[in-house]
Amino acid sequence: MTLVFGDYRLDPARRELSCAGVAVATTPKVFDLLLCLVQNRGRVVNRDDLLRIVWQGRLVSESTLASHINAVRKAVGDSGSEQLLIRTVARKGFRFVGEAREIESPESGRSPLIEAVAPDAPLVSATTTLRRRPSLAVLPFANLSGDPQQDYFADGVVEDIIAALSRLRWLFVIGRNSSFAYKGHALDVRQVGRELGVHYVLEGSVRKAADRVRLTGQIVDATTGQHLWADRFEGVLGDIFELQDQLAESVVGAIATQLERAEIHRAKLKPTDSLDAYDCYLRGLASFHRHTRQAMDEALPFFHKAIELDPEYAAAYGMAAWCHCWRKLNRWMTDGKRETADAAALAHRAIELGRNDAIALARGAHALGHFGGGIDRCNDLLDHALALDPNLAAAWLFSGYLRIWRGEPDEAIERFEHALRLDPFDPEVLRIQGGMAMAHLLAGRFDAASAWAGKACGEMPTFLMALAITAASHALAGKMDKTQQAMHLLRQIDPALRISDLGGWLPFHAPADVARLAEGLRRAGLAE
Repeated sequence: MTLVFGDYRLDPARRELSCAGVAVATTPKVFDLLLCLVQNRGRVVNRDDLLRIVWQGRLVSESTLASHINAVRKAVGDSGSEQLLIRTVARKGFRFVGEAREIESPESGRSPLIEAVAPDAPLVSATTTLRRRPSLAVLPFANLSGDPQQDYFADGVVEDIIAALSRLRWLFVIGRNSSFAYKGHALDVRQVGRELGVHYVLEGSVRKAADRVRLTGQIVDATTGQHLWADRFEGVLGDIFELQDQLAESVVGAIATQLERAEIHRAKLKPTDSLDAYDCYLRGLASFHRHTRQAMDEALPFFHKAIELDPEYAAAYGMAAWCHCWRKLNRWMTDGKRETADAAALAHRAIELGRNDAIALARGAHALGHFGGGIDRCNDLLDHALALDPNLAAAWLFSGYLRIWRGEPDEAIERFEHALRLDPFDPEVLRIQGGMAMAHLLAGRFDAASAWAGKACGEMPTFLMALAITAASHALAGKMDKTQQAMHLLRQIDPALRISDLGGWLPFHAPADVARLAEGLRRAGLAE
């Protein structure tokens, strides 16, 4: 049934709020909160009711509840002072006081499985339309252990995965109650996709034997039935909760990149005359991941178009700033003063808008470290990004680089290694390899530095920083034949590079670190 009040229509089946036929944007929690109040019109809904129904029993702060109530009021044209529709009842709760009526929805049928959701759970329609953001449902994993007592372990892993994926701001994840309505039922994932309104479904199994556990998972495009990704993860039972965390981390790290790639492919198939901000962002990513100078020139306009279409798109600001950062690292900038100012402004805006967006915060903080931001503040911002999403490989990567610039190479290596564990097939793996190379160089481990730099150059032969590390590390290790080969390539890529450029090129905080790289390149024959 659709609920109508004034010019507003609230459709629980489609999870849509509209005013005079125009959609009103709401977050999932704001929608659920409004729905709860309207469905319970005529009585006061207290705080405990809201926590039970909207937040599924989780504890939330008074400020969080107040901010959501304010957002609900804003969505329906009300305010805390007027309280025309939503009235605060002192020390009791909230009450919807508007005149509302129910009308039959055009498509009111719901799957019997969805009816099995607990009555206090947020409603999800059998016919809800696909959301603009990529959307995913994590189905309960099958317990293949032959022991019903192990259901709790399989369910615990899935709940951890849902919680971790829910931290990704760009991904809409169906809540646990709705996903678990399908437990014990064999269904076509395309049916699940239609009923939950999601693009992708993650399903899997858990098998426990003796002291070992094996988890398998696969992602299916719910609109086509195509398998996008499959993998398995194993662990030894010790601390069972620690193992659950490890498995969830591995799965989340592996699938985040796969979903992003699938979304980029989806955007590429879309006509260019119907792009919105998100499509432009994805097309920018596709260009960016090619790493070349031409690719950066193509990527930047897409990110700026995304910003034009959505001036509060924090991640687009972060990626635009990171494009300038990559141009600086490879000495592709043509107007250094202007680009530095542009990049700093973009980075500041990404940080300002992305306080709760780990991707925007991580990219903005890292770029700001290259363009005039205080290194300690940038590190603090990256730590905040990791607190928001500890499974974000890019945040571990950027945090590693800022540890390098601050003169902490061994801490940097730990962070790069964690990024690799999270996503060994990340398109940004060459940046991890370059960071590992620089960290080993600064720590005096020259053979390790040249080995990692060689891997980075294998991914991108024109990666200037990796070529410089290769030449410097071979020279400091006394391997002059290899040094000459590396210098030949370096001069081909950037014949203008000089020792005197190093301080402005890379944002080292410690003079000794600049001196070590300079000494290596000086021995390699780079001009002063």
